Amino acid sequence: MRPRLFVTREIPEKGLKLLREHFRVEVWPENREIPRDVLLEEVKDADALVTMLSERIDGEVFNAAPRLRIVANYAVGYDNVDVVEATKRGIYVTNTPDVLTDATADFAWALLLATARRLVEGDNFVRSGEWKRQGVAWHPLMLLGHDVYGRTLGIIGFGRIGQAIARRAKGFGMRLLYNARTRKLKVEKELGAEFRVLEELLGESDFVVLAVPLTGETYHMINEERLRLMKPNAVLVNIARGKVIDTEALVKALREGWIAGAGLDVYEEEPYYNEDLFRLKNVVLTPHMGSASYGARERMAELVARSLISFKEGEIPPTLVNREVLEVRKPGF
Repeated sequence: MRPRLFVTREIPEKGLKLLREHFRVEVWPENREIPRDVLLEEVKDADALVTMLSERIDGEVFNAAPRLRIVANYAVGYDNVDVVEATKRGIYVTNTPDVLTDATADFAWALLLATARRLVEGDNFVRSGEWKRQGVAWHPLMLLGHDVYGRTLGIIGFGRIGQAIARRAKGFGMRLLYNARTRKLKVEKELGAEFRVLEELLGESDFVVLAVPLTGETYHMINEERLRLMKPNAVLVNIARGKVIDTEALVKALREGWIAGAGLDVYEEEPYYNEDLFRLKNVVLTPHMGSASYGARERMAELVARSLISFKEGEIPPTLVNREVLEVRKPGF
């Protein structure tokens, strides 16, 4: 009998079609996050699991799933999975790197430009009828934004996505600064990027983009002290994880003008509502949609499928996160 695979949210059909050839696939059909009690019930006889970033996959889930051998996280990040506990139990964990790099980098630039040039404010100004009511077709001081071309871009986190963002900056003639745990000398030479310690990067940059994973070290790395280091005309963009920024401090910075604006695709909790943040005009807000292109989401589904099929065939999954698990259990059901 084929292994049972439970998928916690519908994914693109390309991936599901591949999976159905190798697994008994069941998908949570509703367009909302799966309730915890339903998840715990569904995993009871699951051999494999496809999960979303919003679901906590921990010891409680593992206890409820005695047959579980692999968790395929439909995301690059995997801070929602207790990888240490999974490894102890011989459970493989995979993710979906690389395939959403370009889509996410494109989106970081969309947020940067929208925030710098006040596109959302302009859209609301027209759509609400306020432009018509004011009766002024064009004014030299109307909705002034900040220039992007030729300015300084600071990227915090210089992995695949950070470097892809940097490559796009070359078309804008920007000076490039970056901060990472280790220097990337080869990439520095290729892109003309300059390494800076975090505090220096924040002080020198006109635009700051966060592209770091969420770890103990990066939690609230952008706090009140560091926001005060930024230029008053600077724009902050976060396509990393919401908890990298102290939201309370960011609201204060935006309200009091320590920085000019922020573009946010991720939040400390998701889904999210924060009246203090949302009433501010100098912030552009999107619902964690950085990878939301048809191509990226399909490639993510295909990569999830390839990892699961490889495991089923007794091979090491191509995107295995916890390689230490190989010492606990061989791949396969």
